Amino acid sequence: MPKARTDFRCRECGYQTPRALGRCPECEAWASFDEVTSGTPAAVVGYARRVNAARPLRLDEIDTADFARVNVSMAEFARVLGGGIVRGSVTLIGGDPGVGKSTLLTQLAAAVPNTLYVSGEESVAQAALRARRMELDASNLLFLSETDADVIVETVQDCKASVVIVDSIQSVLVQDIEALPGSVSQLRECALRFLHLAKSTGIPVFLVGHVTKDGAIAGPKVLEHMVDTVLYLEGERFNQYRLLRSTKNRFGPTHEVGVFEMRGSGLAEVSNPSAVFLSERAASAAGSVVTVAMEGTRPILQEIQALVSRTSLAMPRRTATGFDTNRLHLLTAVLSRRARLPLHDQDVFLNVVGGLRVDEPSADLAAALAIVSSIRDAPLPSDLVALGEIGLSGELRGVPQLEQRLREAAKLGFAGALVPRVTSTRFLEGVAGIELNRVSSLHDAIVALSL
Repeated sequence: MPKARTDFRCRECGYQTPRALGRCPECEAWASFDEVTSGTPAAVVGYARRVNAARPLRLDEIDTADFARVNVSMAEFARVLGGGIVRGSVTLIGGDPGVGKSTLLTQLAAAVPNTLYVSGEESVAQAALRARRMELDASNLLFLSETDADVIVETVQDCKASVVIVDSIQSVLVQDIEALPGSVSQLRECALRFLHLAKSTGIPVFLVGHVTKDGAIAGPKVLEHMVDTVLYLEGERFNQYRLLRSTKNRFGPTHEVGVFEMRGSGLAEVSNPSAVFLSERAASAAGSVVTVAMEGTRPILQEIQALVSRTSLAMPRRTATGFDTNRLHLLTAVLSRRARLPLHDQDVFLNVVGGLRVDEPSADLAAALAIVSSIRDAPLPSDLVALGEIGLSGELRGVPQLEQRLREAAKLGFAGALVPRVTSTRFLEGVAGIELNRVSSLHDAIVALSL
């Protein structure tokens, strides 16, 4: 048998090398190598070990019944998950510090009986104080302050919890691994323990993940690949509204969004976000246009504001909040070239009201019209919505799910809609109460509105 050999392993990321290094080439951590003794090489073990072959299943032999779900009284939370909590699923929730992750999960724990809330960052007294401040029914709430992953797994199996919440995955560790909590190896192994727990017992597990300064979940990307659902809780500290967004969901639609309002008693659901975000809109203000964006399967009306003013700098500024800055540069170039709008000496500021963010190109026409309305100080009709993608030649391209967007606008009292001419009439059948104005280019839209 071959002799045991000595290697050096990074305690932060698990990188292994036959000699000690001052700095890890994988995670760039200094003085992180520990000496480890490895036994029989894996290649030799592979030749000596014999395993039984697994029997593959045909697709027609597999039961394709819907996964059983745990009903949740929080309708917005259930919408994002696709209808409820799937048994045996692992969900990862990320968000900025103080945005309300622990508050949301505490409310979820109170809504589902026999939920175990495991906190590695707070004491039991702190968690209880938050629950009492929110005036929650704590008769079925179970709290545990623990950081050992194996102890948590044993406790879950003993108390037979219906849902498990781990806050946070960066604070939990496995004693067998010589690495600090939050390191790559610890995160991967802890997530694997909870994944096996969920799949073997059918207990749903929620993991809270810290985020980096860029807004992504901290740790290895494999953490997001291992779980079934990835949720992000977004919002600004100065704004009371929070958006729960789904970026990965194996049991439902992705990019679904739930809207909440932060109050003293916790997060309250917002059933009609379009009406809330437009409640403070001025009746006749230049540079304000409403568009309809799709957040998953939900249409939400959003107000886009623009301010154009003469610059005092050699290079005019292009600033966007809640809107893609590169897209704003493209729109200003098209307006300057195709609409002959003098923007070479003008600062352009664009803002999506309410702390929302528009990521789809269907808001191009609304943003462009807001800029034109601001520079010419001519307000647009307050009951008009604008939808359309703008190409580099100034043409307007079609928008998906246009009928659903227009229905939402008509429901809130909007009487007119500026839409691309290329949209087929058969897609707009049944949309009543809203007058359509079809235009083929950005220039035609400006002319139609007499700007």
